[in-house]
Amino acid sequence: MRELSLNILDIAENSLKANATLITIDVLAKDNLLTIKITDNGSGMDSEFLSRVEDPFTTTRSTRKVGMGIPLMKMISEMSGGTFSVQSEKGKGTVVTSTYLIDHVDRPPLGDIAQTLISLIGNLNDCDLIFNFEAFDTQFRLNTQEVKEELDGIPLDEPQILIFLRDMINENIKTNFRGVSL
Repeated sequence: MRELSLNILDIAENSLKANATLITIDVLAKDNLLTIKITDNGSGMDSEFLSRVEDPFTTTRSTRKVGMGIPLMKMISEMSGGTFSVQSEKGKGTVVTSTYLIDHVDRPPLGDIAQTLISLIGNLNDCDLIFNFEAFDTQFRLNTQEVKEELDGIPLDEPQILIFLRDMINENIKTNFRGVSL
């Protein structure tokens, strides 16, 4: 994938398919290390499936026989001087963590994280999303539970709400970048 936000989208979509009711996405840029952590409380994986999850020929999909999301994310992490791990427990959820050296020549850009989040928010249904972004000692947090409370019954997938949220995310991310390209 050409940008890390697409990897985030792929993993978070897996969380939705695993019937998660809460997905947390953490993006931390500190000391030349970019860390992306996606946590869900979905159905999780048993130890046998977890042992094979990094193999591209392991997938739960019935429409095709390959699953490239996790193997690609792992490969990109390692090619960028970083690390990759998946932890999961059946019935409890999954945690996918990847790290990347920020200044590594092979690290793809973070990409359009705002559009990634809006794509997820528009399809959450009964799931909530928490996005934590920390870079250069500043933080931004978006919690869809809190947004829903403020909207007082207006659905998150209303086009005007999604546009507002996208613009808000973009503005906060730009502020945190301080001119550094992630």
